[in-house]
Amino acid sequence: MKKIIISTIAVSALLFTVTSCKTDFDTDVKDIQVSKGSADFSKYVALGNSLTSGYRDGALYIDGQNESYPSMIAQQMKLVGGGEFKQPLMGDNNGGLLLPLGGSATLQIQDTKLYIKGFVDGAPDIGPVNDNKAANLVTNFVKGPFNNMGVPGAKVAHLLAPKYGDVAGIATKTANPYFVRFASSPNASVIDDFVSQNPTFFSLWIGNNDALLYALAGADSSIETLTPPAQFKTYYDLLISKIEATKAKGVIANIPSVTSVPSLTTIPTNPLTSAVLGKGNVAAGEATIDDLNKNVYGPLSQILTALGAGDRIKPLSKTEANPLLIKDESIPNLGAQITAAAAGSGNPTLVMLSAYLGATYGQARQAKSGDLIPLTTKAAIGTLETLPPGIPASLGARGVAYPFADKYVLIPTEIKEINDAIDAYNVTIKAAATAKGYAFVDANAKLKQLAGNSGISWDGVRYTAKFVSGGAFSLDGVHLTGRGYGVIANEFITAINATYNSSLPLVDPNKYSGVTLP
Repeated sequence: MKKIIISTIAVSALLFTVTSCKTDFDTDVKDIQVSKGSADFSKYVALGNSLTSGYRDGALYIDGQNESYPSMIAQQMKLVGGGEFKQPLMGDNNGGLLLPLGGSATLQIQDTKLYIKGFVDGAPDIGPVNDNKAANLVTNFVKGPFNNMGVPGAKVAHLLAPKYGDVAGIATKTANPYFVRFASSPNASVIDDFVSQNPTFFSLWIGNNDALLYALAGADSSIETLTPPAQFKTYYDLLISKIEATKAKGVIANIPSVTSVPSLTTIPTNPLTSAVLGKGNVAAGEATIDDLNKNVYGPLSQILTALGAGDRIKPLSKTEANPLLIKDESIPNLGAQITAAAAGSGNPTLVMLSAYLGATYGQARQAKSGDLIPLTTKAAIGTLETLPPGIPASLGARGVAYPFADKYVLIPTEIKEINDAIDAYNVTIKAAATAKGYAFVDANAKLKQLAGNSGISWDGVRYTAKFVSGGAFSLDGVHLTGRGYGVIANEFITAINATYNSSLPLVDPNKYSGVTLP
């Protein structure tokens, strides 16, 4: 059960945070005569990933798709000759996907959407709807072509890949189950299906997953990889060349920094209160703070202080929240020194555990400011690691007595690696917009503004990047709410108007849905 701690005051302010009547958008043309300018909106096709598809709350479902930012833009385009905007709608509002295995057997490969089930001690209790029972099958094909070609999970290279819609490739991860639903054929690529529609106007927001999936995996390269900037440029430029061949005008957006995403900025580095640490239920692998200080933190603090690294681990406090225990691959490995010190300590317990202590805590430290803890890590705090025979179970509590592995945390060197890559990606994207004359959306700057203390206001309602209560981000902490997508739609519209001398009206984000409370 995932419980997100947020004050009840913040939750009560969720739906409408009223500020002044100031609106934080550069160009509000709602009172201007609408015009298409030099653009032709009769056939608008949107390319991208989950952010384009309307994905939110950890799933793709009908209500979210109907509030995708391309759908909002298309409604404004209709005022000046824009055509029908067709989307590959899911079969229900629960989301989730089942993969047929033959006969009546199926495998659930995508969870249903998240929702707030209720409140426990004032904190939202968040979990998957419908007991996480999906009804949608991957082979529930829908007939296109479709104007919204946002494919959840896609990276830049994926839009170019043939057979990305072949159901036989899902198991080997050479195909995408969402594209399988609406691909024109098993052999098709996303870009080929785009080109075949002869669009007159396009939007492109792609590249987030090239960095974000790696970040959400704690920069663990055994789980996800960070696309090298040179490779990103090769694929992106090839994608742009194929789009350019259609002669369509369009708008492209850059990639937000990972530090703008609530999924990586919500969980504090010090969530270990006395209540969270437990009351010493040995059968459950729990230990009291006194036990932890006596058997882990105290001895390690003394040894590390003697080694000149006393800042790594300090004894736990009973009165203040304590930081998580993590592994930091960027610091020197003192495993051999810890083993030697414990073996020579004269303490029978430390002598017995000396090899284990060295192997486990050589690069351990307590989390600190500058680290980022993914939202999904919260559910893993205190879960038990399998330990070697003879080691007390209480030493296996992840993040408490056992250092969190790479996938559970982002350390500063990893954050820099990711943001350096994003900066390089954004240079490629901006260069493409400049070279081809496309409208450009600085989504990175807008989401940083959203993450700022003042957030973004529209008609007296303030939106921020604060998880749940900010109103802009959905319950997965990565994708936007309908209101958040409204904010982004306005950035696209503003860029389109500026580049093509059009006067599409901005949308009203306040008219769309936010996080739903019980």
